[in-house]
Amino acid sequence: MIIGIPKETLPGEKRVAMTPANVKALCDRGCQVLVQSGAGEAADYNDANYRESGAEVLLNRNDIFARAQVIAQVNVSSNESGEAAVQLRSGQVVIGLMDPLGNPEQALSLAERFITGVAMELVPRISRAQSMDALSSMATISGYKAVMLGANASGRIFPMLMTAAGTLTPSRVFIMGVGVAGLQAAATAKRLGAVVEAYDVRPAAREQILSVGAKPIELDLETAATEETGGYAKAQGEDFLKRQRELMTEVLAQQDIVITTAAIPGAKSPILITEEMLSSMKPGAVIVDLAAERGGNCELTRCGETVVAHGVTIIGPDNIAAMVPNHASQMYGKNIENLLLHMIDDVGALHLDFDDEIVQQTVIAHEGNVCHERIRGLLGLPTIKSSDKDLKGVA
Repeated sequence: MIIGIPKETLPGEKRVAMTPANVKALCDRGCQVLVQSGAGEAADYNDANYRESGAEVLLNRNDIFARAQVIAQVNVSSNESGEAAVQLRSGQVVIGLMDPLGNPEQALSLAERFITGVAMELVPRISRAQSMDALSSMATISGYKAVMLGANASGRIFPMLMTAAGTLTPSRVFIMGVGVAGLQAAATAKRLGAVVEAYDVRPAAREQILSVGAKPIELDLETAATEETGGYAKAQGEDFLKRQRELMTEVLAQQDIVITTAAIPGAKSPILITEEMLSSMKPGAVIVDLAAERGGNCELTRCGETVVAHGVTIIGPDNIAAMVPNHASQMYGKNIENLLLHMIDDVGALHLDFDDEIVQQTVIAHEGNVCHERIRGLLGLPTIKSSDKDLKGVA
């Protein structure tokens, strides 16, 4: 199997789909790897590193797409128009982040062109797929970086210091939403010496908050139906969110830095902090909204911008994992490597076994079909019957 790694084209994207270490692992398995010259430079991996790992480095991007059977990327959704849409060809496999729940039409586009699409966001949260879970990997990076952004924007230091000039009290950091990103943010802020508190609607999150040294904040809310399959928070109605915001206002008034992480896969992020709530916060407080790309958890968040309102700085980072490109690429590349190794045989040939849950859940388009049932539902397509599984060209 020939795997191609083109340079990312999304503005501001510094990650690369696979590092030299990942290339070596795949070459050792019998694969041939083609890398576009300069693909890893922004993540501190140069062409020489890739050559030493067994890759063939090509100057021309078109040659990557023309020769490779599998294209590995970070952002596939950014390449579904213009030049890249022409470069992807029938029978080719493309693997990467596709936003399949937010942009299900892409699966249909791939199916119509007989391109196999493998969406990294859909790796199931089961034990044997943990090493392939790109969402968790990127959330880990995002949680860490969010604390760094907050610290940089704040006029306060994190730890308590007792000096000859007096005692400096520690910063208070509050994490809203403790999935992977939130837990990493809490742990990072705690290591820096802040007083850390955290909140999540899921009852099971309490022990997780305590495990990273933070204090759980508990609100008087009914939380029995707040978690869905896979450990993700479930979308809540407006009455629940209104009551939550009322109770949260007093908590926010005490904080120096707030990091919000609440996201619903494929849906707009819930508003947790209204403009009215901002007016009760400390002057100089900072909000880092990790849900900015989905509209934000703060009413005034603007994706890719920093807004100051009521004396509060609101940071809406866009593609925050790309701000830590070296380690983000290392983690993402390992996820891609493990998924590919799971899908190829002992001599490096690709084999998609749709009886396997990992393949079944990650492949969204194959041989003319939108083959992922959840994506079909979002597109309004009928469920594929067992007797129709091998049909070709059924959109």
